[in-house]
Amino acid sequence: MSGQLVLVGAPLGNLGDASPRLAAALAEADVVAAEDTRRLLRLARDLGVEIKGKIISYFEGNEEKRTPELAALLTDGLKVALVTDGGMPSVSDPGYRLVRAAIDAGVPVTVAPGPSAVTTALALSGLPCDRFCFEGFLPRKPNERRSALAALAREPRTLVFFESPHRIAGALRDLAGAFGAEREAAVCRELTKTYEEVRRGGLAEVAAWAEESQPRGEITIVVAGFAGAAERPSDEALRAEVAERVTGGMSKRDAAAEVAELYGLPRREVYNLAIGG
Repeated sequence: MSGQLVLVGAPLGNLGDASPRLAAALAEADVVAAEDTRRLLRLARDLGVEIKGKIISYFEGNEEKRTPELAALLTDGLKVALVTDGGMPSVSDPGYRLVRAAIDAGVPVTVAPGPSAVTTALALSGLPCDRFCFEGFLPRKPNERRSALAALAREPRTLVFFESPHRIAGALRDLAGAFGAEREAAVCRELTKTYEEVRRGGLAEVAAWAEESQPRGEITIVVAGFAGAAERPSDEALRAEVAERVTGGMSKRDAAAEVAELYGLPRREVYNLAIGG
């Protein structure tokens, strides 16, 4: 007889967002797999929940190793609750591997729905929410990040990104370079928590704010989708964009090609500008 996997949506920060189903799932599980066991115990204490099952750590560093162990417990008939530090498991958090393993083993999977930073930030952003795409965390290396953003520059849907505080200013600068300085965006910080903050404006504006204020905490970026043909920048601006990418490690030819694709221009035209032709 197979068990059951329960994906538990945990509060992003405000304890009042914890659902009765979350409390019941933690109390009834034979095993609770947690991204951070200390946070789990603190959450359970604050909710007045007694966890009677075994607590197992399940985070990015051990997810691959622990998944077969948890899958075996599920096929043995145990009920496993999976909880992350905040939000829904599997959404830029551990969980996907275990869900896939449970499905492959024929084990039922259910969800105790809870908060999500993605939909919370979308709702707060003031940007269109009828169609959107979630891109998770951007690449850490600047040249890889710029390449990823160049590929998204003409995405018409609203885009949602996660970013860490020490990379937020650089990420917003690169977003402004790839999408245009005036593209509307919202930077959402510490959602549902005491110091929740939403900064709205053009990408260049919010990038300057991030550079100056150095925001802390968990950050979600929401950016408006591409709405039409981008205006051709001046020759000087095109040279500057190529030079910035070259400084980040790209060859001049690749940088020119990326900038040309961004603005729908011939590659040869941008390359000639870059080399002074």
